[in-house]
Amino acid sequence: MIRSRSQILAEIKSRSELSTIFEKWPTDQQERFLDICSGARGCKLLYDSYFKEILNPETTPDRLSELLSIILKRKVKVKYPLPNDNSRIGDELSLVITDIVVELEDGSIANIEIQKIGLTFTGERASCYTADLLLRQYKRVRDERKEKFSYKDICPVYTIVFMEKSPAEFKKFIDVFIHTFTAESDSGLKLNMLQNIIFIPVDNYLDKLHNKGKIDGEFEAWLTFLGCDDPEYIIRLIKEYPYFKSLYQDLYNMCLNVERVMGMFSEELRIMDRNTVKYMIDELQDELDDTKAALDSANAAIADKDAEIADKDAMIAKLLAENEELKKKK
Repeated sequence: MIRSRSQILAEIKSRSELSTIFEKWPTDQQERFLDICSGARGCKLLYDSYFKEILNPETTPDRLSELLSIILKRKVKVKYPLPNDNSRIGDELSLVITDIVVELEDGSIANIEIQKIGLTFTGERASCYTADLLLRQYKRVRDERKEKFSYKDICPVYTIVFMEKSPAEFKKFIDVFIHTFTAESDSGLKLNMLQNIIFIPVDNYLDKLHNKGKIDGEFEAWLTFLGCDDPEYIIRLIKEYPYFKSLYQDLYNMCLNVERVMGMFSEELRIMDRNTVKYMIDELQDELDDTKAALDSANAAIADKDAEIADKDAMIAKLLAENEELKKKK
């Protein structure tokens, strides 16, 4: 089913529009593309286009249902996708590039996000995403039910963030591959709080996989499928978890359409370039803020020292004046 690199290159060179696109890519990206299409390397599902193709909630809702059931630790079923809201919280250059929003059969809403670059995805930011999701549901349900609306009609919302490169905070929990945040009372009182945030640092899991070489359970099987492009582990995954065989078949069937896959790959490179620029700007701004804070602190310390010196000078001047007065009296 998989073609050789020479066959793929021959097709690209036979069509001027494809050859033009291919030649614009850096050499390492050309090699990566050929590796993926020839089967020398697997596809990372944390690429936006591949994720949405293989886990499409419209055409293959059962796959996303299976993944969400494992993450949420209960059986769920994707009912239908919800349209993206252009007014959502967050800027259009967000480093989070995938946002699949689906309603589950029990009325809950799940938003699947993928963070490509290790920019700090703070709790504040995740809270805003979840609040946005809850507000969208509230407006929709209120408009549908009108005067019959009740707050009990609102169902839980889940923001699920897959991290290809997780921030430093997650490295303190190197053996933990899923972090679930929910609102709980310190008194033990139970109320139906609706906001749930789940972080999945895929890079932490891949470090464990490469160190130990073992896939433990269905959740780790999914993380292998989503994040690993090493053929050795892909073969092991298919042997131990045959469920993923059909998913990989769909991936490589897709790779037979070189024009389509080149378009998807180009879009991924465009997003990565845009996000890298945004990331660098944010990093420089953070450095500038840190430098300004350090400068302000130094200036404050200097001002304190100047005030201290001024007080000492005033005291010395006073003592000299008193000394002169004593001399005159003598």
